[in-house]
Amino acid sequence: MSQRQVLQVFETYQKARTQFVQTVAELATRPQNIETLQNAGVMSLLRPLLLDAVPTIQQTAALALGRLANYNDDLAEAVVKGDILPQLVYSLAEQNRFYKKAAAFVLRAVAKHSPELAQAVVDCGALDALVISLEEFDPGVKEAAAWALGNIARHNGQLSQAVVDAGVVPLLVLCIQEPEIALKRVAASTLSDIAKHSPELAQTVVDTGAIAHLAQMILNPDAKLKRQVFSALSQIAKHSVDVAEMVVEAEIFPAALACLKDPDEYVRKNVTTLIREITKHTPELSQIIVNVGGVAAVVDYLGDSKGNARLPGIMMLGYVAAHSENLAMAVIVSKGVPQLAICLEEEQEDHIKAATAWAFGQIGRHTPEHARAVAVANVLPKLLNIYLDSESLEDLQVKAKKALKSILQKCTYLPALEPLLYEAPSNIVKHVVCQFSKVLPHDSKARRLFVTSGGLKKVQEIKAEPGSAIQEYINAINSCYPEEIVRYYSPGYSDALLERIENYQPV
Repeated sequence: MSQRQVLQVFETYQKARTQFVQTVAELATRPQNIETLQNAGVMSLLRPLLLDAVPTIQQTAALALGRLANYNDDLAEAVVKGDILPQLVYSLAEQNRFYKKAAAFVLRAVAKHSPELAQAVVDCGALDALVISLEEFDPGVKEAAAWALGNIARHNGQLSQAVVDAGVVPLLVLCIQEPEIALKRVAASTLSDIAKHSPELAQTVVDTGAIAHLAQMILNPDAKLKRQVFSALSQIAKHSVDVAEMVVEAEIFPAALACLKDPDEYVRKNVTTLIREITKHTPELSQIIVNVGGVAAVVDYLGDSKGNARLPGIMMLGYVAAHSENLAMAVIVSKGVPQLAICLEEEQEDHIKAATAWAFGQIGRHTPEHARAVAVANVLPKLLNIYLDSESLEDLQVKAKKALKSILQKCTYLPALEPLLYEAPSNIVKHVVCQFSKVLPHDSKARRLFVTSGGLKKVQEIKAEPGSAIQEYINAINSCYPEEIVRYYSPGYSDALLERIENYQPV
């Protein structure tokens, strides 16, 4: 065989290998092909090609493996069991930038599925190799490494701590200062994944000066970047008063409120989440948000949103109102109550209804004025219906009942209370009767209306244990009226009158 023929054989073999990995990589992009590829044993065929003498074959083999591992945890598990990870980690330090991106993609694809698979990536020494990749000149390599690190850190505090201990955070902060938008996005996302687990991990992110650099990007025109920036700031701010204050001191308000009108729904939701995480801590932080117009802006946001996107806004209004009378009044003045009433009416998910009920409780529990603002929005019957609905989840029923009681204990607006006398169960009626017993002694017009509307008659029909709290309230109401009026509206009085007529002997 001549030299030319030998070379032709090698060339044919190389073309076949190239065509094979390219075809597998292409097939792996379509979900319908994955099971067939898996059953054909493609993993074991790709593994030796990671060490191929031809760089493009190596890269394409890694890309194909990444696409397969990305599809489900069974295939990711197959990558781990096939001892492919150590090979990739070794190559990360040795190969060119194209291969490094492909290798980091495989690590990212394996790590995303579960804490156990992410731990397998850590155990094969990937963290050190990925940290080195973060220091590469090529932004694509940095992005691929940051993404893999984020997929490791996202699962739990232990894995996140391992990522931090590898020295990743300062390098990520450098990455968010790079000009490439894609790199900024992934670095901000990974910082968010690290910070979310504990106050200590969030503090590590804060200590590297991340807040100031994140704050500079809140008005960047790129929506995907803003999503990650607001997510990272939220995950930092949620842990403690100190870090929340640091986020506020970065002067992101009122500029961040403009993003509540952003065309991107995730940007809007993440800004609202950030505001919620800040306001929940202290009255002072809530007051800062109120002062810059944050409550009114969130109320408008709720009007423009639907479903789960509303949840952080609803909770934010509840947190603000919970702190003090003045802050609850700020929610009322900003027309928060009618908007929350719309949310309660429109939303079908129990967890959103539960948050809305809780928020109403926080607004209405302070003073009679606060309770009246909730009552005039016709919220009390809605809360009662939710509480009595057997199809409501237990958590929703508990929150509706608690909100109803806390509002009723302050409410002196009788037109809203009276319908509950007829509809509410005894454990709720007790609070309604209590409020009537407080108001009627001091309001003659209300006493008259209470009789003509049938309220007094209804109260006489309540079966109360002698000496019970509700009996005391009924007695207090009855003492507001002449004895014959009370007797007239008592059950059985008409029968007694008829009996007297029957027994009456004309003179």
